Amino acid sequence: MELLTTNNVWMMICTALVFFMHLGFAFLEIGLTRQKNTINILFKNIFIITVGLLLYCLVGFNLMYPGDFNGFLGFAGFGLDAPLTDAGALDLAYNEGYTYWTDFLFQGMFAATAATIVSGAVAERIKIGPFMIFTVLYVGIIYPIAGSWKWGGGFLDSMETPFYDFAGSTLVHSVGGWAAVVAVCLLGARIGKFKDGKLQAIPGHNIPLATAGVLILWLGWFGFNGGSVLSADPELTSLTLVTTCLAAAAGGVVSALVSSAMFKNLDLTMFLNGILGGLVGITAGADQMSPTDAILIGAVAGALIVFAVSFIDRLKLDDPVGAIAVHLICGIWGTLAVGLFGNLASGAQFLSQLIGVASYAAICIVSSFIIIFILKKTVGIRVSEREELEGLDGHEHGMDAYPDFRMNEH
Repeated sequence: MELLTTNNVWMMICTALVFFMHLGFAFLEIGLTRQKNTINILFKNIFIITVGLLLYCLVGFNLMYPGDFNGFLGFAGFGLDAPLTDAGALDLAYNEGYTYWTDFLFQGMFAATAATIVSGAVAERIKIGPFMIFTVLYVGIIYPIAGSWKWGGGFLDSMETPFYDFAGSTLVHSVGGWAAVVAVCLLGARIGKFKDGKLQAIPGHNIPLATAGVLILWLGWFGFNGGSVLSADPELTSLTLVTTCLAAAAGGVVSALVSSAMFKNLDLTMFLNGILGGLVGITAGADQMSPTDAILIGAVAGALIVFAVSFIDRLKLDDPVGAIAVHLICGIWGTLAVGLFGNLASGAQFLSQLIGVASYAAICIVSSFIIIFILKKTVGIRVSEREELEGLDGHEHGMDAYPDFRMNEH
């Protein structure tokens, strides 16, 4: 009982840290976008976490953890139905690491993150209504089904060499990243991003806030990865936090160096995204890596960020916050790295990681395309040119994030 209490307290602390990450995402997104769309971005982030938790309670948790399962789709029923003992009390033997309620809440925090990743990629030009519909369907149905394939005991977990994703480089970050690619393709670039085929920078309005957001996310990752140990095991938890931090540091430093060599300037936003890339990259195997492995994985992720951002720009895909490079590209890299580094490194494991990456690409691309394409052809997904130029805050919400500054402009 004492061990359960210790483990459960640690899991609840980690749950709070993952919840805190949503503030980090919000700060990062509004910092890297323009002042006139601040309310819109904050509204989307608040909608995602509130509605995401309700959906995960009603259907998502039991879609993701359907019980005895080794297939593609299972469902344990609507709502939460805690396991009880014969005496009717909560069954504390449910798991040696935490209670049923802690399990639900910790996993629910992860669920909302997938849609938050998409929010940043489509910022400043998507209609709020269609985005809300997409969030309901993607977080409520697609994410938990995809998650069940590994974390719920599905077919990827039942392979001879099981696919491995410790804390979600693929299950969370790539799931959001694939949807972000589809959404950006169907939505189109912001007005003024590409003029006569040439890239034009659209600076964010508050880089200090974006920096605070990244540091908050880094702190939140202590819960994201540390909680994924699913107990307070001192050795494994401490190793996981060490590898997480080293990968983040290496990602940031290498991204800054590569960016400086390529563009002849010290770009803070590239430094920040390098940190996030390192964090995403280590997430799949944080419990399996040595400190040296973690530094190498983070370093590769940091370099990938710079090249991925440039490549995405050349494809004329407009991603205001670099979500695709960070969450998709580094998510794929981190997932494959499990087969190359650490305790699980082998040819068989690398093949399983490839199968996992391909499986998630398939379900995410197909499902997000169907949802967003139908929305585009029915209600439309993009605001009008006037609304985009004047800002979504006034047109979508009738509010201004900085009214005093607006008054001083006149």
